[in-house]
Amino acid sequence: MPIWAIIVIVILCAIFIPAAVKIVREYERGVIFRLGRLVGAKGPGLFLIIPFVDRMVKIDLRVVTMDVPQQEVITKDNVTVKVDAVIYFRVIDPESAVVKVLDHIRATSLISQTTLRNVLGQSELDELLTQREKLNQMLQKIIDEHTDPWGVKVTSVEIKQVELPETLRRMMAAQAEAERERRAKIIHAEGELQASEKLAQAASIIAREPTALQLRYLKTLTEIASEKNSTIIFPLPIDLLTAFTRIGNRFLEEETTKSPRRKS
Repeated sequence: MPIWAIIVIVILCAIFIPAAVKIVREYERGVIFRLGRLVGAKGPGLFLIIPFVDRMVKIDLRVVTMDVPQQEVITKDNVTVKVDAVIYFRVIDPESAVVKVLDHIRATSLISQTTLRNVLGQSELDELLTQREKLNQMLQKIIDEHTDPWGVKVTSVEIKQVELPETLRRMMAAQAEAERERRAKIIHAEGELQASEKLAQAASIIAREPTALQLRYLKTLTEIASEKNSTIIFPLPIDLLTAFTRIGNRFLEEETTKSPRRKS
């Protein structure tokens, strides 16, 4: 065989072998087109295609995490808010992802933005703030229905942040502060009620047992004596004051009865 023929064969092998041998990773699939017609998806691993006749498009099957750009939404109760979200999706049908949509990632992003505006526009502000999990599930279901013909499965949608107008934030802060004050007053009133009930019970017990009052008196003196006070005031028992009052009244009565006798 002439040398030039060997050289030509080597050149052709160097051109055709790399074009014919394809390697696809575990998380990829190769969609094969033969003269423009869909042959199917192959992979993972090593396989051969016909050079210049077959064309291969690689599709990544891993989960894609994509930020949905911030959208300005007017809620059902006419409040303008700015909302952004994050969406998780992956390709489950490589053939549909290539044949039925030009760019499945961009298409999923756009349908996510429009769905976010439509769904949140039908919700009230309180629902947006308190029932976020319900809205996430609704968004995931609607977006998944749109992307299903493209071979794309939306696994999760999460609303990240809801940005409220400044005036509305101040109003909500004032409302929360008023609610905290209301709860504090209720708790204080309940404490006063319980304390008054306990005091009434203590007064009833002391009224039945006078000795308890004396014990309380002695305890009070002990507490005062434990402090480093320069002046100590000793409260007199009410019974002692009553006794002095009775003695004074008797003395006045006796003086009154003696005065007429002296005049006579």
